[in-house]
Amino acid sequence: MRPLNDQAIIVQVLISLFLYIDLLMIVTFFKKEAFHSVTRYIFFAHTLICDCTFLVISDVLLLLSYLRIIMPTSLCMLICAVVVNLNVATPLTLTAMSVERYVSICMPLRHAELSTPQRAAHAILVVQAMASVLMLVTMISLAVVMPLDFYLSRRVCSLEMLQTHAWQKNLTNAVSQFYFLLMSLAICFCYVKIMGVARVASGADRSSMNKGLRTVVLHALQLLLSLIQLWCPFVELAVLQIDLHMFVNLRYFDYVMFILAPRCLVPLVYGLRDESFLAALKHYAFFGCYNKITPVTKDKKNHRKASQRLQT
Repeated sequence: MRPLNDQAIIVQVLISLFLYIDLLMIVTFFKKEAFHSVTRYIFFAHTLICDCTFLVISDVLLLLSYLRIIMPTSLCMLICAVVVNLNVATPLTLTAMSVERYVSICMPLRHAELSTPQRAAHAILVVQAMASVLMLVTMISLAVVMPLDFYLSRRVCSLEMLQTHAWQKNLTNAVSQFYFLLMSLAICFCYVKIMGVARVASGADRSSMNKGLRTVVLHALQLLLSLIQLWCPFVELAVLQIDLHMFVNLRYFDYVMFILAPRCLVPLVYGLRDESFLAALKHYAFFGCYNKITPVTKDKKNHRKASQRLQT
């Protein structure tokens, strides 16, 4: 075991800050019943829960690996399976949120029919099923190449131990790239459609459309950071062959920039930019002293009226 250095302490501070903000937003969602019937808030809460769970588990793995504490391999595989699932579930949920914005702006007359809590719950189940594909591919490929003694051993837990052969890494990378291709196409489609509607809008209508457009752009930015995360192992491997100290610093930078930072953007997009949610967040953050809570339905009704005028 070795003591924590400055980099490890900084990571703990950042994760604690992100967890505090995310948990505060989760409490706000469950406290305010009006949010439970709005699809975008349901997706938002699911993203926050996935991110919080991912940050906690990945941070525990980081500390165990840093301190070189061993655990049963079977337990490590179970933990890694959950981490892989959560890591994919977040960008998939963001894609679903972009599609919901597309339906709200470009199909306002059918938005009430399509965006219901029941359909949102079904969409979350589909997201979790799709996110499990990468985890199943990883575990099945590991079962093909590793003997029984591997599962009965004890070792330092890390995701790298699940990919012992080059073809395993190539297979998981191919599945990850396929995920990214589908999500990129969906977000680009939503962006183009919303931009087309925003061009013909005017006044308050145009302001509402531009807000939805900026939301989709921020989702695309977070998706881009997630894609760079897939490229990091290739760059790190090349740097490892040159200099070990540079490799350690690069890996630290990649973890902060491409794993922590994307999960910081979700509260920024849907928590702090949404007037209704921000007002409720301030109310609960200041223990009820801030009482200016904007009704959730007000913005929704105004947007629906503006969209109907645009359709006519």
